Amino acid sequence: MSDKHLSSQFDAELNSISSNVLEMGGLVESQLHQAVYALVHMSLETAGQVIETENRINQMELHIDHEIISTIGRRQPTARDLRFLMAISRTTQNLERAGDEVARIARMVKSIIESGTPRNLPISELRMAADLAAALLRKTLDAFARLDTVSALSIIKGDDEIDAEYDGFLRKLITYMMEDPRTISPSLDLLFLAKSIERVGDHAKNIAEQIIFIVKGEDVRHASVDKVASVIG
Repeated sequence: MSDKHLSSQFDAELNSISSNVLEMGGLVESQLHQAVYALVHMSLETAGQVIETENRINQMELHIDHEIISTIGRRQPTARDLRFLMAISRTTQNLERAGDEVARIARMVKSIIESGTPRNLPISELRMAADLAAALLRKTLDAFARLDTVSALSIIKGDDEIDAEYDGFLRKLITYMMEDPRTISPSLDLLFLAKSIERVGDHAKNIAEQIIFIVKGEDVRHASVDKVASVIG
């Protein structure tokens, strides 16, 4: 069998793994939209559907990991291809953890509905932060598909916007709790929910860092935005 044919097979395997990652990411994004819908519309049914899908996301992570390990064992990839597979593994870990946060949101929504949280709490305001997180995740998946480092940098910067939304929401909840102690318990539920949304944004940022690792070969985790920008050049 020719080296060219072997190379073509390897490229096909890498493309298949990438497609599976994008499918997994799309499912996480869809579930986040569903969880937010459940919150805004107080839908127990929708929240339940999100929770039921958590296992599917977990199984997709296991499948992709198996494919990565199998490919490494068969192909013994060179440095660049091995870096790509390492980054894929880290990406699926972040997607699975984002999926965990989405399932946590759905469980919290279910708890909020069943406990009869007062409607005067700023539940609808969480939608803005969640929409930002979903948009950031979508942008990350698009950047991953194109290995676009410029978009990856803008995603890393965009995570700050979600953090700012979280901080503003936290201040508003504190005001509600101070004005009416009866809102303390449900406000804490909303606070944990908002934190999960913020963490989805963190995972999108982490994936963007892996895009840069694939293309530039430099690990920019924990690096400043200025440092990341200098790596991209």
